[in-house]
Amino acid sequence: MRPTVGIFTSRKDAEQAIGQLQSVGIPPDQTSLLSPGASKEEIHDVPTSESEQPGMGKAIGGVVGGALGMQIGGALSILIPGIGPVIAMGLVATALLGVIGAVSGAAAGGALETSMTEGVPVDELYVYEDALRQGRTIVIALADDERKADAARETLAEAGAESLDAARKNWWVGLRSAEELEYTRQGRDFKTDEPNYRRGFEAALNARTRGKSYQEVGEYLGERYPDAYDQESFRRGYERGQAYYQAARKKENTDGRA
Repeated sequence: MRPTVGIFTSRKDAEQAIGQLQSVGIPPDQTSLLSPGASKEEIHDVPTSESEQPGMGKAIGGVVGGALGMQIGGALSILIPGIGPVIAMGLVATALLGVIGAVSGAAAGGALETSMTEGVPVDELYVYEDALRQGRTIVIALADDERKADAARETLAEAGAESLDAARKNWWVGLRSAEELEYTRQGRDFKTDEPNYRRGFEAALNARTRGKSYQEVGEYLGERYPDAYDQESFRRGYERGQAYYQAARKKENTDGRA
């Protein structure tokens, strides 16, 4: 299965896009939706698919642990610190919501089972979280082959979706000036080092590395980024990414006490 992602400013447009995906061979049970700000009443009104695997909500509830969560039909909603209530429909979105909840502190233990994250784009968590914080809705379509994946991308774009690549680019644009200032303050050349610096920054934000020092995940980073792992620009980017994550956690905790 090839996942294709579209990010919408309107939940209504996202739901319409899911219907349009059927015309290019993507059935409802191969589409997922993540949307913020869902009330209990809204969740009860969400249409669900009979093809939803039984027990999925219960399994995710175990990962989420102490989160304020509820599963209704094929939909799941939990309260994510720093984001608020989020609704998930579909297997990929439900699994992804469970991962976000776990690594953002909603889970008591924070341990993630491989079986729960297999096929879920956990390395892009920061992009999804940023979209949800902005009140945007995410659609994930699973295509059987590249031809259908191309058709899904075209359908989502025509429906008004921003691609995952564009969302990732815009997320970095919002951070770039501050990161450049910090890096050049140390007498380094940001324009030359930016690609590796950014890779390090993003590497610090996936589900496997959040809250962990460079040394703690050295083996993983070496396997995942063999061409950049031992470069100073990558390491400094990783450390800044961890600082960004810790600042977000601190803000979440502060907001939670407000």
